[in-house]
Amino acid sequence: MKLSQFKFKLPDELVALEPPYRAFENEDGTVEKIYRRDECRMMVVHCKSQTIDMFKKDEEGNDTEDFIIFRDVVNYFDEGDTFIFNDTKVFPARLFGTKEKTDAKIEVFLLRELNPELRLWDVLVEPARKIRIGNKLFFDEDGPMVAEVIDNTTSRGRTLRFLYDCPHDEFKQELFALGAAPLPRYIVDRRDVEPDDAENFQTIYAKNEGAVTAPASGLHFSREVMKRLEIRGVNFAYITVHCSLGNFDIIEVEDLTKHKMSSEQMIIGSEACNIVNEAKQNGHHICAVGVSTARATETAVGTDGLLKEYDGWTNKFIFPPYEFGMADSLIANFYHPESTMLMTAAAFGGYDIVMEAYKLAMKHGYKFGCYGDAMLLLND
Repeated sequence: MKLSQFKFKLPDELVALEPPYRAFENEDGTVEKIYRRDECRMMVVHCKSQTIDMFKKDEEGNDTEDFIIFRDVVNYFDEGDTFIFNDTKVFPARLFGTKEKTDAKIEVFLLRELNPELRLWDVLVEPARKIRIGNKLFFDEDGPMVAEVIDNTTSRGRTLRFLYDCPHDEFKQELFALGAAPLPRYIVDRRDVEPDDAENFQTIYAKNEGAVTAPASGLHFSREVMKRLEIRGVNFAYITVHCSLGNFDIIEVEDLTKHKMSSEQMIIGSEACNIVNEAKQNGHHICAVGVSTARATETAVGTDGLLKEYDGWTNKFIFPPYEFGMADSLIANFYHPESTMLMTAAAFGGYDIVMEAYKLAMKHGYKFGCYGDAMLLLND
């Protein structure tokens, strides 16, 4: 397929800048927001029948005026079905500081730790033209957190050595205390990062630290939804995919077969394999929560259709046409035009029906992006 087939104009007002919330006015006139991550809308795409549901049904099976919301996801699965979640944990990767001597304001985006003993980190810097090898960067006016630029990696990439003498755990704690939630640029270019983002930009089941962006489709799950699924008899399997900024890489080729995805670290253990494979062998549905999960399970699925243990990296790029070997259901968000996430969703559901769903989403005011609305793709 061609890049241009995934091009459409997305109005700015349809990009969610925060999760769904209810606002309450206090006695002093201030407004308090109570975030309800499971109250976003959810469009249901039936891939085989090529139909789309947006509204709840009445007792006679006719559409009502009420939109399906994410909390209704429970109604589409039965006992024995299995959800595969990505339990990666986002760390506060965005730092702000100053350059020595000039006091120029700089932004440092932590990507990954290269060497714990030497305090070496792979980072991105803005503005990159001002940051050269040998420069020292200061991150806390009243504290000792200082870093030295020791190498260039890409046009915006640098290797930093943090000059901080203390136990590693203490260093990480101090470093992350200076950081902010690494919201995507399409949000931070339009508003400041707020304290609530530290919780909102993290799944409730996050466990294994290492992601620099959230597995967004998992953000819709509340404790209530998880409990209702558990009561219904749905099984949970957890894998780890450390989501990277490669999800936001601009595709610069029209022929999608020539695009190279950035690699992401992923771990699939024996427990997850056992849960998923037992469900699949017994004829139950397997739902991948998010395209990061779908890419990982497609990396690790065997020719027998069963999930295999995996500890390594994947740069798997999924776009139409593609036949999935593991999951038969997918929970996705509404993604930006020409994004790899949109292409993976279109590969799962079928290009025509997914793009039709996107047209309906824009017509009915669905919200796009990590804090936006959800799409449930079912193989029926």
